[in-house]
Amino acid sequence: MLSATEYLNYSCRANCSGDSPLKTLIHPTAVIHPKAQLHPTVKVGAYATIEGDVKVGPETTIGSHAVLEGPVEIGARNRIFSGAVIGSEPQDLKYVGEFSKVVIGNDNSIREYVTINRATGVGQETRIGNGNLLMAYVHIGHNCILEDSVVIANSVALAGHVYIESLARLSGVLGVHQFVHIGRRAMVGGMARIDRDVPPYMLVEGNPARIRTLNLVGLKRAGFSTEELQILKNAFRILYRSDITFKEAIEKLEFLGDTEHIKHLRRFLLLSQMPGRRGLIPGRE
Repeated sequence: MLSATEYLNYSCRANCSGDSPLKTLIHPTAVIHPKAQLHPTVKVGAYATIEGDVKVGPETTIGSHAVLEGPVEIGARNRIFSGAVIGSEPQDLKYVGEFSKVVIGNDNSIREYVTINRATGVGQETRIGNGNLLMAYVHIGHNCILEDSVVIANSVALAGHVYIESLARLSGVLGVHQFVHIGRRAMVGGMARIDRDVPPYMLVEGNPARIRTLNLVGLKRAGFSTEELQILKNAFRILYRSDITFKEAIEKLEFLGDTEHIKHLRRFLLLSQMPGRRGLIPGRE
């Protein structure tokens, strides 16, 4: 990892000496703080701004007019497109300038004008995992956590402390309330208002949002077997198409077997009822 000054010298030598086939790695109009740490293979576009206390890993591309404000740590092979702003102060009145940061993993695609805010709270993080796609104009609020391979479509806004599990899909132009959790392989329809937790494997849509069915298309594309799908269908009927209490439904799920998917679903449902959580989006009007 090189400092900004070392990186500029490296880039100049690599491109001016004729000894390397590398293209220009850093545009001359980019503004990079001397204390920023960029891997030698990082590419920076025109008029991008990288402030101090920013670390960027190998083969990451930073587009024109993007802004990185520290503390920010970015891993390898990320693509950050034009106008994205990463690491700015949280839009939270409780924030009083304490040390917090954004941590981004590997292989993410962060499209045009995405905003990712730092966390509130000393030493806290806003964290993006690996292989996520954040389409244009997405906002990731303070203290949010995205696991891996999440897709969030255009103009989605996440309030603070939202947690999204791996492989979830959020359609465009929707809002997610603070402290909401969205489960693994869930699908959220466009223009929905998500004010409570979305269980794993479910399809949610509408305003007010309701659980409509399983995310069958997504589960089939993911290679779920006929047996796995049938077990989850049975779980859906118990939870949302029977006239029993939530407690009774949770108990009945145990009789569907000890599969990974059922265990994960039960754990998510139980945790959603804990103090401090938002509770679950209902399945009926």
